[in-house]
Amino acid sequence: MTKEKKTKEPLFHIVKRDGLPKSKSWVIRLLAILAALIFAGLVTMLLTGENPVQVYITMVKGAFGSSRRVWSLLQSLVMLLCVSLAVTPAFKMRFWNIGAEGQVLIGALATTACMVLLGNKLPNGLLIPFMIISSVVAGAIWAVIPAIFKANFNTNETLFTLMMNYVATQVVKYFIIKWENPKGSGQMGIINQSTHAGWIPVIGGKEYLLNVIVVLLLVVFMYVYLKYSKHGYELAVVGESENTARYIGLNVKKVILRTMLLSGAICGIAGLLLVGSTNHTLTTTIAGGRGFTAIMVSWLAKFNPIYMILTSFLLAFFERGANEISTIFGLDQSVSDIITGIILFFIIGSEFFINYKIKFHSAKKEDK
Repeated sequence: MTKEKKTKEPLFHIVKRDGLPKSKSWVIRLLAILAALIFAGLVTMLLTGENPVQVYITMVKGAFGSSRRVWSLLQSLVMLLCVSLAVTPAFKMRFWNIGAEGQVLIGALATTACMVLLGNKLPNGLLIPFMIISSVVAGAIWAVIPAIFKANFNTNETLFTLMMNYVATQVVKYFIIKWENPKGSGQMGIINQSTHAGWIPVIGGKEYLLNVIVVLLLVVFMYVYLKYSKHGYELAVVGESENTARYIGLNVKKVILRTMLLSGAICGIAGLLLVGSTNHTLTTTIAGGRGFTAIMVSWLAKFNPIYMILTSFLLAFFERGANEISTIFGLDQSVSDIITGIILFFIIGSEFFINYKIKFHSAKKEDK
């Protein structure tokens, strides 16, 4: 007698999709957001006893309850979008630039240095262009340092760029102490508060309108650069395969350095806007974690600058709304963070079902 060995097949297996139409992928994302809101509402009700519907109404009011709140939301949106645009060319090239936080900080430091050292010596017509050039160059230099090591010595860019964040934080901390006002406070206070030297002009009475215009122009530039320019094509080829890029005659080192110079330059612009237009001061936390959040924005949008507007809006809205919940209901900040985290988890998880599908095995009965 021979015993047949029966292999037990798994109940299901995961298969990569060949490609899902954009309409269906966005339906999946919207369903994920709806499921997240329902689940977060249940968690909120269990933890706090508050009506989840009222919680979400409060979130909407926190973001859109007044014109000032709308402009504040736009400011958060465009600054996150700006940093997201900066990291996108590097990530599309498969250069994992985790150092946007430090590049923004260095750009902000360069802007601050111009305002502090030249604020009383140059008119705004000369000072502001000098601030723009300084911040762009500073951000580009900070970004190209790890790119040089990657291109020439194949160092790990993830660790290198992450390390540069800590270095940037300490450099900024040094100059904050050096320029502190008042002395002994450990803070800079509002820079040139009486003269407004170096303050970027307000357009149409709207404090953040210029930021919105600048970042929208950057969106158009980055979309054209990535989709239609020769440089955009080259960095995409390098991202797919460095060997293929070399085979067709591309200078891979040059593409890496050029792309990171661009990435750092846009981070420098973000630093310029944060100091010269938004905060008018410098802190070690002025980037506000945008360098890391921007990675998620860029990835969720599939490196498409137009789609990044939507993903940036979602994250900015959840952040504003969650803060409003904490204030109105007197809840701990961690509750709003839990709500935001649940929603983001569902959104990120939806990408799995967009890229993969689950196939269940049908049970087969064997004849005896």
